[in-house]
Amino acid sequence: MKLPSKSTVIRAFRILAVAEAFSWAALLTGMYFKWVARTSELGVEIAGPVHGALFIAYGVAALALWRLQRWPFPVAFFAGVSAVFPFATVLFERWAVRRGYLTASGAERHPAKEHQTAGV
Repeated sequence: MKLPSKSTVIRAFRILAVAEAFSWAALLTGMYFKWVARTSELGVEIAGPVHGALFIAYGVAALALWRLQRWPFPVAFFAGVSAVFPFATVLFERWAVRRGYLTASGAERHPAKEHQTAGV
C-alpha cells in the first residue's frame, strides 16, 4: 500500500483547517437558530455531523503531519487544541506556514539546526 506524499497530506491539512473553521461557523449558526431563535433544529442536525467528521479528519491529518514532518510535541499539541476553539485551526495553519512547519521539503523548518549541522 502506497502512502500519500508529504505534499498531499500538507495540502489536505490546509484544506481541512479552513473547512473545519467553516463548519464551526455553520454549527454556531445552527445553534443560534436552535437555542436562541428557537425556530429550527435543522442547522444543528446537518452541521453537527459535518463538523464532527471534519474535526476528526483534521485531527488525523495533524497526527500524520506530526509524524511525517517530525513536528516538536508543542506544535502537534497546539494543532490539536486549535480544533477545539472556533476558527483557531485557520490561525494555527497560518502560523505553521509562516514558521515553515507546512513545507514538503522541511528545509525552512529548523534554521538553527541546519546552521549547526552545516558547520559539522
